[in-house]
Amino acid sequence: MGAAMNPPSMSEAKPSSTRRKGRLQLLLILLGVIGPMILATGMYKLNFWVPEGRSYHGELIGNGQTRADIGVQAEEDRWQMLVTAPKDCSVDCQQLVYLARQIQIGLGRDASRASHALAAAQPLNSEYDAKLKREYPQLQRYPLDLTTFSRATRDTTAPQLWIIDPHGNLVLRYDPTVKGKDLLNDLRHLLKLSNIG
Repeated sequence: MGAAMNPPSMSEAKPSSTRRKGRLQLLLILLGVIGPMILATGMYKLNFWVPEGRSYHGELIGNGQTRADIGVQAEEDRWQMLVTAPKDCSVDCQQLVYLARQIQIGLGRDASRASHALAAAQPLNSEYDAKLKREYPQLQRYPLDLTTFSRATRDTTAPQLWIIDPHGNLVLRYDPTVKGKDLLNDLRHLLKLSNIG
């Protein structure tokens, strides 16, 4: 009679079980590290699972556009409130320029962390130009490339106010109906969260 088949001993079965357990632990660790990165990338790229609630008052610009993408060539290493005037700088535009200056003053001790600027596609009328030189000495002024601006924005007629971070990225956009208190609260919130600029 042939030798009876012996079942595998406990010592032979244990390494296989340990190996499976180790692989499962490694897989769980990798999922814990890589999973959130894949989820965050998918949320950003495909715009899903993005919360509807928000604490800001302007239109959030989350597509990586920079100041140059809206037709303004400038270097600024602080937060900036930039008014763009694709047409002549009339009442709404002038109100936004005034508001940007008042917001910077309203920042108090953080005023040095921000600047205000105007980018105009057309020359300003001489009376307003003289007023800006006289009453807005810290206002930075740039030309606005209307072709680039038109490609990047929906509204190419109304003035807009943009909050731009110290790296030149567009963060928030406001139309001429923005309330000063809302804009000030948004900028204060950004400055509080930011350790740049």
